[in-house]
Amino acid sequence: MIPTKKAAEMTIEELGAYIDQSVLKPEFTLDQIRKYIQKGVDYKCKTVCVYPSSINIAKELTAETQTGICVVCDFPFGTSATSSKILQAEECCKQGIDELDIVANCGWTRSNLWHSVEADIKAVVDVCHDYDILVNAIFETDALTLDQIKKSTEVAISAGVDFIKTSTNFLTGFASKGAKPETIKIIMDTAKDRCKIKASGAIKTREHFLKLIDMGIDRIGIGYKSTPVVLGLS
Repeated sequence: MIPTKKAAEMTIEELGAYIDQSVLKPEFTLDQIRKYIQKGVDYKCKTVCVYPSSINIAKELTAETQTGICVVCDFPFGTSATSSKILQAEECCKQGIDELDIVANCGWTRSNLWHSVEADIKAVVDVCHDYDILVNAIFETDALTLDQIKKSTEVAISAGVDFIKTSTNFLTGFASKGAKPETIKIIMDTAKDRCKIKASGAIKTREHFLKLIDMGIDRIGIGYKSTPVVLGLS
């Protein structure tokens, strides 16, 4: 949705409401997890994005704040069996989260196995929606052709996702372009407001961040180091 004013004119709080701050470094100590979740709360981010093992910490630190909890499922590769994804998603939902990121099987999307991709995502969507949890489907757009990005968008919409997201930031073997404006425009033009769009990957500058908002992005995944940068605080 195109905002009513330019991103450069927005307050820090208004900009923070676009951000899902990721706290997903696998080597983080508990003290680091707590530190960067708290930073996300302090910046008034829409959510903090964490692993299932960090839900309890996130619930403690976000309690009575405007920051929600987004949990990753089968992250970052999305290659587990569908039955395993369902179990993980349900366990997360039972703990009282706000959103769940499910990673689409990248090999299946690159192989054009669209029926399998849709069924895999829909199985998780159905579980989450039973708990009124929003679902973000992540596609590794850097590894896909333009036609595959368009088809991934259609498949995600058909599966009932709430958001389509562009990158895990963990992909190797491909140029890390993530949420480049050209990719976001393709997804927006394909989605035609049938679901929301979340930009993620390689968003490290304030200029990039503000451009995506002005384009009409709904949400933006930002790494814990880059949040103060895009907000103009460092």
